[in-house]
Amino acid sequence: MSVPLIQLHQVCLGFGGFDVFKNIDLVLNVGARCCLVGRNGSGKSTLFKLIAGEIAPDAGAVAIHKGIQVRLMEQDPELSKFTTLGDFASSSLGSNETYKIDAISNGLKLNLQQEVKLASGGEIRRAALAKVIAEAPDLMLLDEPTNHLDIESIKWLETELKNLKCGIVIISHDRAFLRSASKTTLWLDRGVLRKSERNFAEFEDWRDKIWTDEDAKNHKIRRRIKEESIWAVEGISARRKRNQGRLKALIQLKQKYGSQIKRQDTSKMSFKSDEISGRKILEARGISKNIGGKLICSNFNVTVTRGERIALVGANGIGKTTLLNMLFGDIPPDTGTIKKGTNLKVARFEQNKSNLNLDASLWENLIDDPETALPGRSDHILVKGVPKHVAGYLKEFLFDPSTIRAPARSLSGGEKSRLILAKLMAKTSNLLLLDEPTNDLDIETLDLLQEILSEYDGTIILISHDRDFVDRVATRILFFDKNSKIIDFTGGYESYLNNYSKVDNRLDNVAKPARSKIGAGVPTKKKSTSLSFTEQHRLIEISREVKKLESEVKKLEDFLSTEDVFRADRVKFDKASSALLGRKLKMDELLEEWLLLEEKKS
Repeated sequence: MSVPLIQLHQVCLGFGGFDVFKNIDLVLNVGARCCLVGRNGSGKSTLFKLIAGEIAPDAGAVAIHKGIQVRLMEQDPELSKFTTLGDFASSSLGSNETYKIDAISNGLKLNLQQEVKLASGGEIRRAALAKVIAEAPDLMLLDEPTNHLDIESIKWLETELKNLKCGIVIISHDRAFLRSASKTTLWLDRGVLRKSERNFAEFEDWRDKIWTDEDAKNHKIRRRIKEESIWAVEGISARRKRNQGRLKALIQLKQKYGSQIKRQDTSKMSFKSDEISGRKILEARGISKNIGGKLICSNFNVTVTRGERIALVGANGIGKTTLLNMLFGDIPPDTGTIKKGTNLKVARFEQNKSNLNLDASLWENLIDDPETALPGRSDHILVKGVPKHVAGYLKEFLFDPSTIRAPARSLSGGEKSRLILAKLMAKTSNLLLLDEPTNDLDIETLDLLQEILSEYDGTIILISHDRDFVDRVATRILFFDKNSKIIDFTGGYESYLNNYSKVDNRLDNVAKPARSKIGAGVPTKKKSTSLSFTEQHRLIEISREVKKLESEVKKLEDFLSTEDVFRADRVKFDKASSALLGRKLKMDELLEEWLLLEEKKS
């Protein structure tokens, strides 16, 4: 039988008259591997602080087994008394244990000599993570440990956690990481904590079943209230004394239903593409860049065409953002040429959240944006060209009216990301540049973001370390390897790992000539066909993409052929017509590309 590390019994906690938790029961045993999921603001981090003993419950009991050590990965640790990140990370270790930090820092790519006063937020969070792992407690509470980690470091962390003997509870938005690191799932929803003995991979099916059962139960309650209310109006006058009990039961039923905490609405996110850009978004030839002795790329060639979804993937600090700024920003290459396409209208999500004025309120961040400001109005903005009240628009992104006059710096990381998305989605665009847009978003908001990106008619170029997000959104990868090579691969990240990376690894030490689609050259095998590996894979991908587009075209044509659709909803008609045109143009491009490849093959 597993030994309990910590037990929560009927724990309640509230702030300002609002219940964060209600009668929570939880047992965490030795060797626990749990993920804790829930919407932003549901109280996940607060529950961690309660388990760690940093805050006390209003009611109920928290029992910790004698001698048990619990450590919480701090989000904003106090570092003022430390000189370097290494001093902080090793502050709880004995002199004979500091070797642990050296090994962990290699895995997390943490510079222990970095001065605290010069450290970035990401470096400080990695130092806090290294500190917790090195301390080897009995129970480890990790709050968003993968934020600011690159894919290589995330994979190192997955392996490290599997080898640890302690209990671990994780809060994270990274689906792939949660599937790898968890055995059980804790779900915090409207103050109620539920537990499933299944891995996170089955969370969504479990959650949806609970919600379906809840909706069915509420439907029965509403029907009962309606029936009893009709009875109360029509029949109680003749049977007033005899039926007081039934009337009282009706009142109690209404009170019970009315006191339920309704599920939070889904944010009403949507990107609107502007008029169609030129077919070629960008063409770069022979570009190179060296910054402070660090080679970002050398003799790199890339062409981006309309409608592509491209992910830049690679280690932290390897140059992904720099390349994005070279291609679409104000950083010039050292050599080579960059030619941008016509009619580009760009919306950009900055990793450092520089889109926001942190000292201004949420309200001011919207009305002060020259692209959405409405002259002469301080309470309305232009949302996709249509005037809209600021408070109503922010409410669509799940911001409480009481917070919209507060400074943006008071928001959580996820709320800041939502505010940036609100700013971007108020505008029209045909090119999205997204630099780490997923950090701090809860899983449901992440789901919605993935969905709206898949429906976006424009071009998307993104940087992300979230493998699941990249796989769901991108159809092409620019992979930055350690040798200043940028590998251009058609397909998702998992497809790259399963196919291309294996070829590269097998041939890593063999000198081979460079390929034209790969900026600095990638080793290749002698081929039995005139097509390169990438081109062979592309033929397969084109068939899949065409099949998907054919299905979408049929659905759109069926919709547009519906009787009176033009008069019933002109906006939907125009949107569907535009989407149909875009998909047919894309099919033409794909078929042209397929014919060229088939001709080369033969």
